[in-house]
Amino acid sequence: MKIYAMLNPTTENLETFMNKGTYKTPYLNIRSVKLFADGALGSRGACLLEPYSDDADNYGIIMNKESYYREICEQAYKKRYQINTHVIGDSAMRMMLNIYSTYLKSTNDLRWRIEHAQVVSPVDLSKFATYSIIPAVNTVHATSDMYWAEKRLGPNRIKYAYAYKDLLTQNGWLCNGSDFPVEKTNPLLGFYAAVSRKDLQQFPENGFQKENALTRKEALKAMTIWAAKSFFEENEKGSIEPGKYADMVVTDQDIMTVEENKIPTTKITMTFINGQLVYSVK
Repeated sequence: MKIYAMLNPTTENLETFMNKGTYKTPYLNIRSVKLFADGALGSRGACLLEPYSDDADNYGIIMNKESYYREICEQAYKKRYQINTHVIGDSAMRMMLNIYSTYLKSTNDLRWRIEHAQVVSPVDLSKFATYSIIPAVNTVHATSDMYWAEKRLGPNRIKYAYAYKDLLTQNGWLCNGSDFPVEKTNPLLGFYAAVSRKDLQQFPENGFQKENALTRKEALKAMTIWAAKSFFEENEKGSIEPGKYADMVVTDQDIMTVEENKIPTTKITMTFINGQLVYSVK
């Protein structure tokens, strides 16, 4: 497996890796730091600008002092390391976007990411474009959380949650991952959630906030070439073309044309890594 690893920002890790520059082998790439700004929406730990709609005295939590995030971001900026921050709530989002802006200043190619990017105030949405910040979303969260998310956020804030199309339009691209082990490993479920905004029982009938669905082409790119771009490997993977590693799968049906409700039943029949067949259905 080829791994793009994100460092836990311990003193040992920063001294062993970040302070010595990037580390890359054919199977391991280390040039980023993972931060956690707040908690999760389901547990009411995501930090919100206004209190939870179903818990009037609770705004959620920020995991560390703002000075902590600024210190790590400053170190990463000096070493040309990428920062990837778990952010769920709109208050934590504003804090991290503003911290990022201190160092990124304008459009750039440093590719700092916001992991999940679940609730974004419309006031802050344009900051993704202004500072070239990548929304690293998990589209399956929309269909996992849709049953209770409005209870947490209320009818107005929910409109600015799981807004993947709105986020996509900022820089013209985003990346999408499975968020395993919180969600299942099967990437086709994320592809399906992105385009349908429905669960596996086809609920809701018209899709959850369908205006923020992605097209199939956008959803595919978000899990392939845009994903590779989000960790600086678009010139070696993410698409099938001369000069790149032949990392690819073969499916039993065309996910770009098959009926939408059949996407989750798609089977992988072959997997290739570096052009070598490593898995095959007998």
